[in-house]
Amino acid sequence: MIKIESNALFLTGPKGSIPIKEHDEITFKLGMLFEGECEGLGSAIAAEKFGFTRQRYYQLLQDFKTKGAGALKSRKRGPQRNYRRTGEVVRQIIRYRFLDPQISPEVIAQKLIQCGYSIAIRSVERVISEYGLQKKSFTRIAQE
Repeated sequence: MIKIESNALFLTGPKGSIPIKEHDEITFKLGMLFEGECEGLGSAIAAEKFGFTRQRYYQLLQDFKTKGAGALKSRKRGPQRNYRRTGEVVRQIIRYRFLDPQISPEVIAQKLIQCGYSIAIRSVERVISEYGLQKKSFTRIAQE
């Protein structure tokens, strides 16, 4: 059983208790599953006690059963890689820019879309900026 005493968490049993570190999410989630499955608290009550939904409780339970305690650690959300600006798309943007230094990002994006790539004008602008392929302005050239 997990007890919460003045912002401190403890795993408590019949013979004593041990403290849980503040950011130990694996032990916290495992405690919830233990109370829900082994202590007879039930999924709905255990999930509510620990601040989770019943659906999330069952997701964590399934992850724990298939992958072990390591699966209870939260992972980064969102895309894990840049799926729009792939290496090939970046190479094509640079290629178009070197073939015609005056070409606009809009035209490059249009050419890439015609070739079957899914890309936005802003993504083309980012690549051009990241690789320093911007056009020099006339005022800047005059000052140099």
